[in-house]
Amino acid sequence: MDDLTGFQRDLLYVIAGSDQPSGQEIKGEAETYYDSEINHGRLYPNLDTLVNKALVEKGQLDRRTNYYAITDEGEECLRERREWTSQYVEY
Repeated sequence: MDDLTGFQRDLLYVIAGSDQPSGQEIKGEAETYYDSEINHGRLYPNLDTLVNKALVEKGQLDRRTNYYAITDEGEECLRERREWTSQYVEY
C-alpha cells in the first residue's frame, strides 16, 4: 500500500465499506469526504490503478455501469495499514 496515493487509499476504503459500489457511488462518497467535486479524469484512472494492482476487481452491473469490489489482497493491504497506523494512533 505504500505505493498508493492518499486519494487511492481513500478510494480503497470507500470500496471496502460498500457492497459493489458503482463509480458514481464511489465518486459521491469521495466528494463528501473531500468536500469538493471530483471529476471523471481524476476518479477513473485512480480506480483503474487499484484494479491493475489487483486490490480491486471491476465488473459490470449493466452495459453502462461498472461495479468495484475489494479483493482479498486489497483487504490485506487495509489490515496492514491499520496495524501500522495503530502504532502511532489509538482508535
